[in-house]
Amino acid sequence: MTKSKEANLEALRDAIVTFDIDSIGPIAQQALEEGVSAYEAVMNGMTRGMETVGARFQDGKLFLAELILAGETFKEGMKVLSSHLKNSEAWYRGSVVIGTVEGDLHDIGKNIVASLLQASGFEVYDLGVDVPFDRFMAKAKEVSADIVAMSAMLSTTFPNMRTVIEEIAKAQVHTWTLVGGAPLNADSVKSLGADGYGKDAVEGVNICKRWGSKRK
Repeated sequence: MTKSKEANLEALRDAIVTFDIDSIGPIAQQALEEGVSAYEAVMNGMTRGMETVGARFQDGKLFLAELILAGETFKEGMKVLSSHLKNSEAWYRGSVVIGTVEGDLHDIGKNIVASLLQASGFEVYDLGVDVPFDRFMAKAKEVSADIVAMSAMLSTTFPNMRTVIEEIAKAQVHTWTLVGGAPLNADSVKSLGADGYGKDAVEGVNICKRWGSKRK
C-alpha cells in the first residue's frame, strides 16, 4: 500500500531524528517511487529532520556524537536523492568551499558543518584537513564560491586563517569568509577579519543560510 506524500516526508524526517542510517536509503527510494519529488524529500523531509536535531543539539538535549550520526544518516539519504536534484534552482542556495586550515588535522567539526550545509541546499567543496591558503584560493576561484569556511581546533593556526582571509581580499575574490572552532571567540575572530563566526556547527550553517547565494 502506497503512503501519502506527508507520510513519506514524515518517514524521512523520523529516519534523521532517530539516526536510522540503514533504513533511510530505502525510505528515500520509496518516496521517489510514490511521487515525492527529490526536492520535497530533501527540503521537507530530511532537512526538517536535521533542523530538529540541530535545535535539540543547541538546547543540550543531544550530544556531538548524535549530531554526527544525524549528518551521516542525511548523507545516506542523499546517495539516493542527489542525482534527482541536478539543476534544481529551488534547491540551490550557493557554493561553499570548506576545510581545516594548514597545521590542523581535526575534522569532526568541519565534517558536521559540511553535512549540514549540504542538507541546507549548498553545493559543498570539502578540501579536507591541513589546507594551505593557496588551495582555498584556487578552489574558491575555480567554483566562484559564495562562501569560504575555515575550521581550526588549534589556536596556533590562527595566523593561517588570517592569511587565507587576507589573500582572498588582496585577490578581490568576492566571497564571504566564515570561521569556526573551539579556540575561537568573538574577539579573536575580529582580529582575523572574517565576515562571520559560528560558535558551533548549527550557528555556522545558519549564518551561511542568511548569506545564501548573495555575492559579497
